[in-house]
Amino acid sequence: MSGYINTLLFGIYPYIALVVLILGTAIRYDREQYGWRSGSSQLLRRRQLIWGSVLFHVGVLVIFFGHLVGLLTPIAIFDALGISHGAKQLLAIVAGGVAGVMAIIGATLLVHRRLFDARVRANSSTTDTLIIILLWIQLALGLMTIPISMQHLDGEEMVKFMSWAQGIFTFNFEASSYVAEVSFIFKAHLFLGLTILLLFPFTRLVHMLSVPLGFFWRPGYQVVRERNQRAQPTRLPAAE
Repeated sequence: MSGYINTLLFGIYPYIALVVLILGTAIRYDREQYGWRSGSSQLLRRRQLIWGSVLFHVGVLVIFFGHLVGLLTPIAIFDALGISHGAKQLLAIVAGGVAGVMAIIGATLLVHRRLFDARVRANSSTTDTLIIILLWIQLALGLMTIPISMQHLDGEEMVKFMSWAQGIFTFNFEASSYVAEVSFIFKAHLFLGLTILLLFPFTRLVHMLSVPLGFFWRPGYQVVRERNQRAQPTRLPAAE
C-alpha cells in the first residue's frame, strides 16, 4: 500500500469518521429522539433472538471495552504496572478470541434470523440488515488476526496499534506510519471499524448510548388504584 493511500486511510479517514460520529449522533439525538431505539422484533422467532442477542451483545461489549482500554491506555502505564507487551498481547488474544467467538456465533444467529425468516425480513430496514452483516464481517476479520498475532508474541505488533490509536487522539499527523507495514488483514479490520463508526449515527446502533442508568437509583413508585363505589340507582319520584 502506497504511502499516500496509507495516510489517507489511517491518517485522514479516522478524523472524518470521528467527526461524523460525534456530529451525526448529536444531530440525530436532537432531531429524531423517537427514532433513537433498537427497533425490536422480539415477538418474531423469539428463542433464536434471545440466544443470538445475548451471545452477540456480551461478546461485543467485552471486545469494545477491551479495545478501548488496550489501545488508548498509555504504554507508560502498562510499563509502570509491570505488564509486559508480550503478556498484554497474549491476554488480548485469549480474551478477545473467546469474546469474538461468542459474538460471531450470536451475530450468525441474528443474520440468519434476519435474512431467512420472512416475517423478520419484512420488518427489517435495509440499514438494519447492512449493519449486522458489516458487524459479522468485522468480527470475522478480528478472529482472522489471531493467527497473525500468534506470530508476534513479543507484543511489538500490539504496540504499533496502540501508538496509532493514541496518535490519532493526540493529533500526531505521523500516526498512520505506525501501521504502514502491518498485515492487510489488520488494515481491513481497522478500516471497517472506522467505517462502522462513520455509519453509527444513521443506524440502530445509536440505542447503545441509551442505557437506562437512571433506572437503578430512581425513587420508588407505588401505583394505587382506587376502587370505584358502585353507583346507587336513582329512584324516580312516585306519580301522583
